[in-house]
Amino acid sequence: MSRNNKKKSRPAYHQAYEVIRDRILNGDIPGGTKIVEEKLAADLGYSRTPIRESLRQLGYEGLIVNKKVVQPTEKDLRNLFQVRILLEGFSAQSAATYLPEEDLTTLSECINIGREGTIDEIMEANERFHEIIVQASGNSIMIDTIDRMKSIIYLFRKTVVLHNRPRLNDEHEEIYEAIKARDGQAAELLMKNHLQADLDFCLHILSSSSHK
Repeated sequence: MSRNNKKKSRPAYHQAYEVIRDRILNGDIPGGTKIVEEKLAADLGYSRTPIRESLRQLGYEGLIVNKKVVQPTEKDLRNLFQVRILLEGFSAQSAATYLPEEDLTTLSECINIGREGTIDEIMEANERFHEIIVQASGNSIMIDTIDRMKSIIYLFRKTVVLHNRPRLNDEHEEIYEAIKARDGQAAELLMKNHLQADLDFCLHILSSSSHK
């Protein structure tokens, strides 16, 4: 019987987690909103247990801090990108050595979607592009670290895509070409510069919105 209960509670937890996460990422639950477990359970029609488990996971991912939806500060943004620049720079260097041909083809497809796709397709292709390169590091701790930051990264990726950051896809193409040429040094430098440009752009948008 306990096994059946586990089977029932696991989907409920996953469903509740995805609903809450998506509402935060879409802005339906804005940054700074206080999270009240009982109210959320009533609003979403779940029992308290899956809601509690969902909130624990969202806290682990950094979307909920001190029972409030995260409102990333400039310092948070800089810290996040500092980690990404270090880890993804190393991953791009590794990709130049180890990335298989089929993954190179997928990177190229991601770039094409980035130029011609819908907003949702571009968001997905952008995530996939970076994910493939991070996986190439072969370092499970590095991969898990980036994975844990995935939801916060999404918030900033949305800023970059929705505000049409200049040269975004050109930079992806340059990184791809360096990896394809098996030039690890160039791939690392291009990735670091790419993420620094993302950071500078997000800081500019953050600064503009705070002065409105």
